[in-house]
Amino acid sequence: MNASDYGWTLRRRAQPGWLDRRGFTLIELMIVVAIVAILAAIAYPSYLDQMVKTRRKAAAGCLMEAAQFMERYYTVRLTYAGANPVLACQTDVAASYSIPAPGTATATAYTLTAVPQGAQATHDTACATLGINQAGVKTITGSASSVGKCW
Repeated sequence: MNASDYGWTLRRRAQPGWLDRRGFTLIELMIVVAIVAILAAIAYPSYLDQMVKTRRKAAAGCLMEAAQFMERYYTVRLTYAGANPVLACQTDVAASYSIPAPGTATATAYTLTAVPQGAQATHDTACATLGINQAGVKTITGSASSVGKCW
């Protein structure tokens, strides 16, 4: 850069309105906003779907833990009647699923269920209520084509 170029740069900077020409135009800003909106429209439903699946897997794990409790109870007393599994995982999933005590437990059979609550019930219509019995048979009440997709 020679001396004359340097003088031109100083004169240009000294001109009024030179600083006003820096920055983004409104169209550039709107393009960025549109791109962010498109990315959010794609990402948010995927995020919700993953949260539903995560909560469902947590409830399924809690049901498995409750089933193990029932089996330990049966091993000691030779009956499922009277068993009431109160587990830490029930409070962990309480915002999304209700896991009631097995009210229909008999001497030789029980059924445990995890009923979706609130937003989980709204978003998880494919699997809905999860269930397991003394034989280890897993069930769902939703519209999913197979139990394996939910458990």
